[in-house]
Amino acid sequence: MGAVQLTLGGIAVLLGVVAWGMFFATIARFVRVIRLGQPDSTRNGPFIPRMKTLIKEFAAHTRMNKVKSVGPAHWLVMWGFLIGSLALFEAYGEVFVPTWGWPILDDWSLFQLLMELLGVGTIVGILVLIWVRQKNHPRRADRQSRFQGSNFKWAYFIEAVVLIEGIGIIGVRAAKSALNVHETPIWAAFVSHPIGELLPASPNLVSVFAFVKLMSATIWLIVIARTMTMGIAWHRFSAFFNIYFKREADGGVALGALKPMMSNGKVLDLEEADPDEDTFGVGKIEDFSWKGWLDFSTCTECGRCQSQCPAWNTGKPLSPKLLITQLRDHAYAKAPYLLAGGKRDMAGDEVGLTNKPAAQGASVEGGGGAGSGDDMYAGIDVLAIAESQKALIGDDGGVIDPEVLWSCTSCGACVEQCPVDIEHVDHIVDMRRYQVMIESAFPSELNGMFKNLENKGNPWGQNAKDRLAWTEDLDFEVPVFDGDLGDTEYLFWVGCAGAFEDRAKKTTRAVAELLHIAGVKYTVLGSEESCTGDPARRAGNEFLFQMLAQQNVEILNSVFEGRERKARKVVVTCAHCFNTLANEYPELGGQFDVVHHTQLLNRLVREKHLTPVAPVAEDVTYHDPCYLGRHNKVYDAPRELVGATGATLREMPRHGDRSMCCGAGGARMWMEEKIGKRINVERVDEALGTAPSKIATGCPFCKVMLNDGLTARQSDGQASEKVEIVDVAQLLLTAVKRKPEPQLVPAGAPSLDSVSDAELDGEADVPTDETGTGTPLPKEDK
Repeated sequence: MGAVQLTLGGIAVLLGVVAWGMFFATIARFVRVIRLGQPDSTRNGPFIPRMKTLIKEFAAHTRMNKVKSVGPAHWLVMWGFLIGSLALFEAYGEVFVPTWGWPILDDWSLFQLLMELLGVGTIVGILVLIWVRQKNHPRRADRQSRFQGSNFKWAYFIEAVVLIEGIGIIGVRAAKSALNVHETPIWAAFVSHPIGELLPASPNLVSVFAFVKLMSATIWLIVIARTMTMGIAWHRFSAFFNIYFKREADGGVALGALKPMMSNGKVLDLEEADPDEDTFGVGKIEDFSWKGWLDFSTCTECGRCQSQCPAWNTGKPLSPKLLITQLRDHAYAKAPYLLAGGKRDMAGDEVGLTNKPAAQGASVEGGGGAGSGDDMYAGIDVLAIAESQKALIGDDGGVIDPEVLWSCTSCGACVEQCPVDIEHVDHIVDMRRYQVMIESAFPSELNGMFKNLENKGNPWGQNAKDRLAWTEDLDFEVPVFDGDLGDTEYLFWVGCAGAFEDRAKKTTRAVAELLHIAGVKYTVLGSEESCTGDPARRAGNEFLFQMLAQQNVEILNSVFEGRERKARKVVVTCAHCFNTLANEYPELGGQFDVVHHTQLLNRLVREKHLTPVAPVAEDVTYHDPCYLGRHNKVYDAPRELVGATGATLREMPRHGDRSMCCGAGGARMWMEEKIGKRINVERVDEALGTAPSKIATGCPFCKVMLNDGLTARQSDGQASEKVEIVDVAQLLLTAVKRKPEPQLVPAGAPSLDSVSDAELDGEADVPTDETGTGTPLPKEDK
């Protein structure tokens, strides 16, 4: 052990003690800060399913691999960090004794191979990630870049440290190879051994490489310990917990049903709620649950949510990524004040620190204490006091601008894409709840919708007696519930749009006729039906949702009285009604077997109860409704139906779980778009890019929005007048009812009777993204 080893080793150990001390002290502060959030006992278990999800997402990188070019590279870097820690701690010995290695392991060739692979994998992985970031840098892509708004200074720092660590692993191994420390087989040192042949046999070189490796890690520890908001670094630790404590214990993302409104860790009963004690949604950062605070802390600023957000992609101020980082920065800036016991009432007056002794040790990230003469703020970071005075939502100095909050369509694209399971939609709706129910601060257009829902039971304000107007002129009788279901199999839930909106009525009529042709016994409620409450809930009016939902549950339970759960069958045409009835009504005692009309019709076609007799010889593109696709994972049934009609399916670039929203969700149907490009026009432009004759969908909201967008494009001459928006049910009805036109069938073409069952069922279809029809799939790293 020479002077070089003693000097470098002494410096490494001294700085290492400081760095590790700072690191663990910051971990302790993290725990204290995250505990500032409201309790949430729903995350506690069950242990085994949650652990399975964690292992699956972590080891297999299932969420990360949604971006194929990034997933494998990140996987290499992740394992380089985790198992590569063995190489880091080994360096504390190597810097003093260049020939030192882990007992037993160091003489095992497979361990040497593992270290070699980790070093090479770390270098290759981080170089790929660096390339991806530079390729998609906003200096060239501007708003299209998912990294727009991310902190590049932090990103470059992390990338540099990882690269140095990888080089350090290989460097130490190469220098030890030059020393001939071990007779390691070439296959276990396939990179470091050839490099070692070029290096001098110097113990000092081993110590220098080990020192460099230690210093990069030490500097990294010191920097992140002083920067608790560096999610790109801290997610290496917090992501495990964020994934384990995700909302759905079965591993599903936080879509479908909304998180119930909670207060003090319990689901809030609005009939017994006390405005003085309970929280109605989120009005202050401390009203978020501890899981919310963990979400904020875990955001890596990768921007996948941003790249998929329809609001961001059409020039709106909402970026899910920036929303989360703004909440994070505000939370950690305000934390010292909260840790000291600070609290403000609704008027903004201090009620938590009154008559309390001066706060001690309240600082989270350093900073001076308040310089005023007011003792109750003594010892608290002056910036934290200023932060405590900010409104969470406000256009005049608020943390989140109202335009940001109300731009969300609740489509769930952000939640679907987030690799660390952040629950953006739940957080947005919680903030809306407070704004609507406590502040009465919401877009003026929602006033009319709320009043119509409350007084008329539908957002259009139509009379309940007109709910059966869609049945007029049908050449068969639509059965209406008369108090006894008898042998009726399905209750057909028509929905408000299906009953009152002229374009949606066509879908309702088509479904009713198809059920009639198939001999399905069904009934409708008629005037007894009311809005499910979806638009009210997504707009934050939880009270109105509960009122409508409880009323509907009571009616439905009386309709199905005496029937077991699996016999309480409901078919719906509206994706929003489908989601609410299936996923949210069970919380209120409404247990039903709910199917979407595309699912039921697809089954009827498979079972030959419906037989297409005349192919729809047209090019059709299909738009996935968010509340049917992402929120409920129904992707195949509508596509199989399109195939069964004989139409050629042309996929849009954004389809399936990456489908773009039509712009109607989150109660946006009743709010005017005043900023940027209209979302429905953006979606129609994408659909028109596939050169279709028809644009099909499976939701009346989508049909209305796409119709409006198509009309706009037709009026300015950018779309053919022949293009049409239809529901999948309308396509199927055409194929089932229309008489064959022999002159259109090429000679020698097989008849429908000769088509195999597999082909008719859609099982023999080749995915359109493999056959190359339509526009190409998007570049995933956009």
